[in-house]
Amino acid sequence: LYTTQGDGSVRLRMTDKGAGSEAPQTVVSLLQTTAERIPNNAAICVKRNDTWLRWTYKQYYDDSCRAAKSFIKAGLEPYHGVGIMGFNSPEWFLADIGCIFAGGFAVGIYTTNNAEACQFIAADSKAQVIVVENTAYLKKILQVKDQLPDLKAIVQYSGEIETPQDNLYSWDDFMKLGDDLPDSALEERFKILAPNKCCTLIYTSGTTGKPKGVMLSHDNVTWTPVNAGPLGGLLFGVERLVSYLPLSHVAAQHLDIYLPIYFGATVFFAQPDALKGSLLTTLKEVRPTGFMGVPRVWEKMMDKLLEIGRNNKGLKLKIATWAKSIGLKGNKNKMNNVPFGWTLANSLAFKRVKEGLGFDHCKIMFSGAAPITKETLEYFMSLDIMVDEVYGMSESSGPHSFSRPGCRRFGSVGSVSPGVFTRIDNPDEEGNGEILMYGRHVFMGYLQQEEKTKEVMTDEGWLRTGDIGRVDKDGFLFITGRIKEIIITAGGENIAPVPVEDTDCLL
Repeated sequence: LYTTQGDGSVRLRMTDKGAGSEAPQTVVSLLQTTAERIPNNAAICVKRNDTWLRWTYKQYYDDSCRAAKSFIKAGLEPYHGVGIMGFNSPEWFLADIGCIFAGGFAVGIYTTNNAEACQFIAADSKAQVIVVENTAYLKKILQVKDQLPDLKAIVQYSGEIETPQDNLYSWDDFMKLGDDLPDSALEERFKILAPNKCCTLIYTSGTTGKPKGVMLSHDNVTWTPVNAGPLGGLLFGVERLVSYLPLSHVAAQHLDIYLPIYFGATVFFAQPDALKGSLLTTLKEVRPTGFMGVPRVWEKMMDKLLEIGRNNKGLKLKIATWAKSIGLKGNKNKMNNVPFGWTLANSLAFKRVKEGLGFDHCKIMFSGAAPITKETLEYFMSLDIMVDEVYGMSESSGPHSFSRPGCRRFGSVGSVSPGVFTRIDNPDEEGNGEILMYGRHVFMGYLQQEEKTKEVMTDEGWLRTGDIGRVDKDGFLFITGRIKEIIITAGGENIAPVPVEDTDCLL
């Protein structure tokens, strides 16, 4: 049920029938199936020089194969990493999918990492190629290049290369690198891929020591959208999503890369300054049908709306206050009894706010990666914007439980989908105990860290989360604490707290 070897394989946690028994597949077959089904549908779009550039699903698959051949030509061997550092872009996706096609591991590196952290991740994953966005990130790699014995090539996908050197490629030159390689070379790599083998490494934040490489299999990343996606009401070939959260994080990889491929959705890339203000512009232009934000994103939206609301006077203020009271009341009682005046409140307030945020076509809106406050949830609820909580971790390939239309309980992190299981270990009188997870979403193990893997994996293959929680009689999961004292910021970042001697200091 687990392995710590890069070339190892695991037994899939499949069920005998129903959810969890679906046929396993690789990332290659996932993208190939969608490309054959809707070859001319837009897969990924990016705005450059005020013009939207698009890749159809056929182009997406073809360019992934082309990138894979270039990785092979650059020296990438099976079961070695390809580090990717930069803001979300088509090149990020193609590097990710391409290196997996070539039998390597996609390894996202946070752009905020210093050179030392980059060196650790690249060395630990035995990265043979590193793909960076720009000169600033390139310099971090060059600082530690001599400490990376496996490194064979570096690719810079944006901006001019300031100082050319051997085995440093622009994106265009890199993509041409494998053009003379026969298709058979790639087909040979396809043969070594398997659903129960590793394709992606997600590095933990390292709050309790060095970062750990979370090994995710092809089945982990392809089965999760198959299982969880339909419960959100997503339909094939029509959904639109905006990519802006760091792709080094498992949530962004699931929502931006693998789930859209399965559903044939179109992913639009936000601008690099998305979190500094331009995200709203992109949302209003794209009108996504699904959206996820970490709590800080929702808080910033709320602050902006509250700031606008402070300018309301007289009748406008009264209407806004009345409409929000209607919205909160209606959504808290799950719309079982639609409050009097709902239609009017919708036309005067809710509809306009959603249009102003670009959410007028959004059917699902999620918050994850950190706890969100009751105040924030209730504020958006009052505007008829239902922000559903998602609970998961890197080791569960992203989502484990989540709220969704028709399955909500305020204060909970929703319930699991069929084929996914929760167990509370050693519950107290109130039912609180450590949350354990089981299913095909549970990771393979930590790369080269046997003891750390054993610490979180039971003999039966259940994943110990380190979180304390309880499950109510209807199956809703409530998070009530954490075994290890770790602070998770509203931006989704894990921080190991320092001792606080002043007991009067309230955090």
